[in-house]
Amino acid sequence: MTLSFLLNSLLLGVGLAMDAFSVSLANGLSEPKMRVPKALGIAGTFALFQAAMPILGWLCVHAAVETFQSIQPFIPWAALVLLCFIGGKMLWEAKKGKDDTEEAPQKLTPGVLLVQGVATSIDALSVGFTIAHYGTGMACVCAALIAAATFVICVCGVELGKRFGTRFAGKAEIVGGLILIGIGLEIWIKGVFLS
Repeated sequence: MTLSFLLNSLLLGVGLAMDAFSVSLANGLSEPKMRVPKALGIAGTFALFQAAMPILGWLCVHAAVETFQSIQPFIPWAALVLLCFIGGKMLWEAKKGKDDTEEAPQKLTPGVLLVQGVATSIDALSVGFTIAHYGTGMACVCAALIAAATFVICVCGVELGKRFGTRFAGKAEIVGGLILIGIGLEIWIKGVFLS
């Protein structure tokens, strides 16, 4: 594993965690006296889903890659399209001023948290397609780094939400979108021009 791989995995985690960060801000805002164990539970839930979705996507695509080796040259193109789409969608939503945190319910039950976890991690499923060329160990390390980045970002999100509200949510989506687009371009350049 190279430094580039570790850095890319952490940056993927940061980019993917921006939706969860926004929801964490809203959760903190709606419960200013939230105790630490609950804040850690929120961050842990988001981290779990952000790690599980890329692995699920990787498993689906990895089986196809092993069966159909001919699609391997198209993986960098798929990574470019998928990550640029996800990043572009985040930029578009930030530009429109759409703030998903406004839709967050006032009462945060385990069921609501589960729905939030799934909703904020759906985009991470397509990351599994972009890491299809990773071996099992690298895919698991990548997912663990995504989870770690998400956990830290969401803990910060809850705390910021408790203190300042959702003023940072739109900016977080812009940063996340730009990071994902940048990683998509880097994977594409390496796969098409440097392989």
